[in-house]
Amino acid sequence: MAAWPVHAIEPGVRVRVVREMAPLDPALEAEIDRIWAGAQEDMGGKLFNGRVFSADVITPRLICGHWTEFRRIVAQMRRNELYRVIGARPLAVGGVIVGPDGVVFGRRPAGAIYQAGEWQLPPAGSVDPGALRDEGVVDVVGQLLTELTEELGLPAEAVRDATPLCIVEHGGSHVLDLGIAVRTELRAEEIHAAHRAAGNAEYDPLRIVAVGELPAFLAAAGEMLNHQAPVFLARVPGLRLSA
Repeated sequence: MAAWPVHAIEPGVRVRVVREMAPLDPALEAEIDRIWAGAQEDMGGKLFNGRVFSADVITPRLICGHWTEFRRIVAQMRRNELYRVIGARPLAVGGVIVGPDGVVFGRRPAGAIYQAGEWQLPPAGSVDPGALRDEGVVDVVGQLLTELTEELGLPAEAVRDATPLCIVEHGGSHVLDLGIAVRTELRAEEIHAAHRAAGNAEYDPLRIVAVGELPAFLAAAGEMLNHQAPVFLARVPGLRLSA
């Protein structure tokens, strides 16, 4: 099984675009096209070849990189050995929402392109050009808040105290998941109501797990718990997980 490196970051970490996407060999482009066509067929044509941020350098205070194509990412997901020639490390944000009734979890769709059917900490999503600010700065907290509204139907003002935690890297696909903890005053029934009214179909079901029940929930989820979740939870300030 591929290793999952964890990259330490500081709460004030900055993310910046510093270069353009490099061209690839025509033969490699053709192979990526072939893989992309297969993925599109498997997903019923629902994939979109948008741009996502790919990290070149990760330090605790600064992450530098470029915009790359989603088709390159999909090629690496399906054939991990292509990382040697594509070299993409796509950055995604993942939230850890802690409220008075516990921590929010969601189960990913069975047909998802990445970590299908697994329980994860929502919201989550790739960092796209909508998060770009002046001078090449990428607003990763802003990206998380966008995902919060799109996936859960919650407005940005529903959460506070956004705290970047760490980055977990998939050793095969090299997807980078940046965990960001947030706090909310909303009760479980309010979160569920917002999700039903304005969220999307990304998670079915959505669950709010009481802090005291987290160890049992994580154990019961077993292999269907995504790898990032316990790593992020262990780093949330003030959250104590007891067996």
